[in-house]
Amino acid sequence: MAFEPPPRLVRALGETAPGDDWLEKLPEAARQAVALRELTVERVQVPGGRSSLVVLVRRADGTPAVLKLAPPRFRPEAERAALAHWGGSGAVQLLEPAAAGEGVLLLERLHPDVSVRSLPEPKALLEAAGTLRRLWVEPPGDHGFETVAERTGRQAEAMRATASGSAELGPLVDAALAARSELLASPPESRLLHGTFRQSKVLAGERVPWLAVGPDPVVGECAFDLARLVRDRVEDLIAQPSGAAITRRRVKRLAESLDVDQERLRGWTLFRAVESGVRARRVGRLQDAELLLEFAGWL
Repeated sequence: MAFEPPPRLVRALGETAPGDDWLEKLPEAARQAVALRELTVERVQVPGGRSSLVVLVRRADGTPAVLKLAPPRFRPEAERAALAHWGGSGAVQLLEPAAAGEGVLLLERLHPDVSVRSLPEPKALLEAAGTLRRLWVEPPGDHGFETVAERTGRQAEAMRATASGSAELGPLVDAALAARSELLASPPESRLLHGTFRQSKVLAGERVPWLAVGPDPVVGECAFDLARLVRDRVEDLIAQPSGAAITRRRVKRLAESLDVDQERLRGWTLFRAVESGVRARRVGRLQDAELLLEFAGWL
């Protein structure tokens, strides 16, 4: 079978790392991974994600599974370590704890086309938040995960560089960076976090109704993780005349439901929305940038 990467993945990798040869090597890497594990390929998941190739397979005993291949810059080995630590609680089960090929994960098969995003918005937020709560555990004592301070430090540098000299971006970036500095001064807890959690990262499963997939794990305070969920379906929020009020109510409701400080959640939501908006502008996704920066202005 030809392992053609979906167009969505090709576009995303072209934005983030032009000139990288990972895509060229991908078909052969996928064939080797399949052969090594004696897998039967059903299909490549389309449209798939922006950072990995996902292949629906069956193991030698007929058990359905997922083979995932990702470039090193998306930290697949950190994903492996986080999934192993969660042990299937709240997240997809890792079927192959030991690495057998760099950037290759063999995972429990969920329902790849059914995410919590398919539910009505209030129910989707409730189910997503409940899933996220199960992931917030103490990290391993000898963990090598990136911290929130480290990750946002890299992001802050890129934000400053992009916003330099921009009268439009400058005030929002300044506000986001000020919020980050204040938040990092006194973090209330240190937990293993999903890192990139949103409704589309929660898929329907068999052993439990909903499980998280695709973490980019990081260690830090819970409000950082929850912040990405606040802006889910941002295009729908922007389209509503009362979008700003709905956003403020969402911050309050999510903070209360997960015992997170409301102001810390607002601050991290601001930082993450501005960071994503600035990054979208930097790579030419101007419509996404406009939505995210307008959303950030409500905070």
